[in-house]
Amino acid sequence: MMRLAGKVALITGGGAGIGRATAILFAREGARVAIAEIDAAAGEETARLAGNGAIAIRTDVTDEASIRDAIHAAVRRFGALHILHNNAGGSTPQDDTVVDAPIEEFWRVIRLDLFGTFLGCRCGVPEIIKAGGGSVINMSSNLALMGIIGRDCYTAAKDGIAALTRSLAVEFAPQGVRVNAIAPSATMTERVTKLMAGNPSIARLAKSHLLGLIEPQDIAHAALYLASDESRMVTGQILPVDSGVTIS
Repeated sequence: MMRLAGKVALITGGGAGIGRATAILFAREGARVAIAEIDAAAGEETARLAGNGAIAIRTDVTDEASIRDAIHAAVRRFGALHILHNNAGGSTPQDDTVVDAPIEEFWRVIRLDLFGTFLGCRCGVPEIIKAGGGSVINMSSNLALMGIIGRDCYTAAKDGIAALTRSLAVEFAPQGVRVNAIAPSATMTERVTKLMAGNPSIARLAKSHLLGLIEPQDIAHAALYLASDESRMVTGQILPVDSGVTIS
């Protein structure tokens, strides 16, 4: 039996990388999937690859009206929302120490990663409650669980997401909404591969993976578990999918 049969999922940042892998896997497991993506062409390509009636909606997760409209469009098309995967985000080579990072980079990552997740929950949780409950899956990072040099903007945002995840889990458990986060290590998306090439500290981090390098599908499978009823007693957790980096 398909693990997400009868479920409706919205995935932000689903045009590439982890988001695309998750959209394809969710659709394969029976979910009706809406891809909320700022790059319209990339979103449409993911919808085509996912199949099962998946749709793409051009969305800016840093704009409340945009993410609200995307969620409402998904509900109109599929009738409900059961799963919200706040996947959009990412760092850039401009990140640095708290002393040297450009202020503009700090606000960029806070707005995209942390505020974008906040807005996704703000607009999506009420629809999940209307559907009778479901799952919110945020994206933190293993860098929120450990120290690393030269990523002070990104780590601030991702640890903020971890804290928000725990608070929302407590707040909305009575309405049947589970809220968890995945904390990946460096995952071999196209964006991360380019980032690693220009940042020696990240390259060193990759070498510490005990089980080998992580692929987008590895994160997608963790998201599938958190989206499915198999994790019905799991909430408020930050799940590292990091090939053992945080213990090595």
